[in-house]
Amino acid sequence: MALLPWKKETAFFTEEEKQQLVGAIQEAERQTSGEVRVFVESRCRFVDALDRAREVFYQLRMEETQQRNGTLIYIAVKDHQAAIFGDQGIHEKVGAKYWKDEVEKMLLEFRKQHLAEGICQVVRDVGEALKFYFPYDRDSDKNELPDTIVFGT
Repeated sequence: MALLPWKKETAFFTEEEKQQLVGAIQEAERQTSGEVRVFVESRCRFVDALDRAREVFYQLRMEETQQRNGTLIYIAVKDHQAAIFGDQGIHEKVGAKYWKDEVEKMLLEFRKQHLAEGICQVVRDVGEALKFYFPYDRDSDKNELPDTIVFGT
């Protein structure tokens, strides 16, 4: 039984996989001022996962980063859907084709039953893009968003 009635318990990942995912986020963010978040839920409420990713992005207030360089990796496990939504700053640099290609890489890993590995690889790839366009500046960089995985219902 869930502790919070509006939030289901999730069993998508083992504890080790959760640590892997958080570690990948933290490693990616060490090299950039950009922010990466991962949101996982069972089912997508929209026909297009990108619409749901956009909704979650704003619900998590990810547009509030100073350089508008937050990126949300969205996964609906049971629907076999995924999307990546990047804020204005990073989206203007990499474009829609980059996000689409990264989603395809992730879905390919999912088809091989490598859910956590697929997400970790995309986190690393996005981290590299963020590093290129928004390199880490130790004088001004701060962690603007939590590094935890967010679970929906």
